[in-house]
Amino acid sequence: MKTALYDLHKELGASFTDFMGYEMPLKYTSIQEEHLNVRHNVGIFDVSHMGKIFVRSEAEKISKLIVGDAKKIETGMGNYTLLLDENGNIIDDEVFFHLEDGFLFIPNAGLHEKIMKWFISHGIEAEDMTNEYSILAIQGRYSAEVMKELTHFDVNSLKFFEVAEIGNKMKIESNARIIVSRSGYTGEKGYELYISPAEEAIKIFKEALEKGKKYNIMPIGLGARDSLRLEKCFMLAGNEFEGGRNPFELGLEWTIDWGHDFIGKDALIKAKNNVREKLSFLKCMEAGIPRHKDIVKKDGRTIGKVSSGGFSPCLKKGIAMAFIEKEYIEIDSVVEIEGRRKINAIMVKPPFVRKGEC
Repeated sequence: MKTALYDLHKELGASFTDFMGYEMPLKYTSIQEEHLNVRHNVGIFDVSHMGKIFVRSEAEKISKLIVGDAKKIETGMGNYTLLLDENGNIIDDEVFFHLEDGFLFIPNAGLHEKIMKWFISHGIEAEDMTNEYSILAIQGRYSAEVMKELTHFDVNSLKFFEVAEIGNKMKIESNARIIVSRSGYTGEKGYELYISPAEEAIKIFKEALEKGKKYNIMPIGLGARDSLRLEKCFMLAGNEFEGGRNPFELGLEWTIDWGHDFIGKDALIKAKNNVREKLSFLKCMEAGIPRHKDIVKKDGRTIGKVSSGGFSPCLKKGIAMAFIEKEYIEIDSVVEIEGRRKINAIMVKPPFVRKGEC
């Protein structure tokens, strides 16, 4: 599959990779250059491979399928939540927004059909609009400045996770429906644009690159998107949720509103005091790059496995998230990662890179 911007990515010299069935730009120049440009300046991403599902059901009904309480999310606001199965394991983590005409859910790439079936099987009125919408993410220190070049809407008025309709406030001629949210997956200030028809995103992407030259904007591929999220310890569905994980194992219990009933709640209550492994954060002490499924050892004993690993352009060293047996989790403890080679690493508090450290 290809997004509506595929030909534009080719014109811009992108190298492509297959991601969840989509041909997506991996990089345009280099992953490290694109990564650092988002941290220091601003970048624009095509993330149209993410799902887009519009839900028309009332908030009370929706709340039964998510760990948060949709009734508490006012119109114009968004929320990060989890969908669980009956065993309390995570099906998907999603952002959703409360719009004037319903709720917009953003499933992870490749999961929109599964989530649609889940919604419908539980009596939720939903419409899969994944192919009708593009998503552009403008992220970085100068993201607000670039947005001001594109729209008359005061983007600085948006608080984190707030959302607004700005289709009639664009500076370029467009009849598209354009929704903007103050959100992102990089740990930097940023905005995400949901655009329909999907093809309308092409001229907005081009305009952002042109008007953003004064802010050193760059198109950014999935390679830097992954390293950016890893530095901030943001989870990737296919990695951190692999094999069925519950919120306690991932440190995501803060997303749960225990004051309402939801699928998986009873199982979670039973699991709360039976957590064997938890997600931990490892910074390499020597050269080497950890990879997904590398083994973690302590004193020769296997104690865990890497869920996400890679090179940090900001720290100039390897970093990893790994599920570690709970009794071995201790900040500053040294462990060994075994993959292509053995690497000594130290357990640290998240995130790997804090605001202003790069």
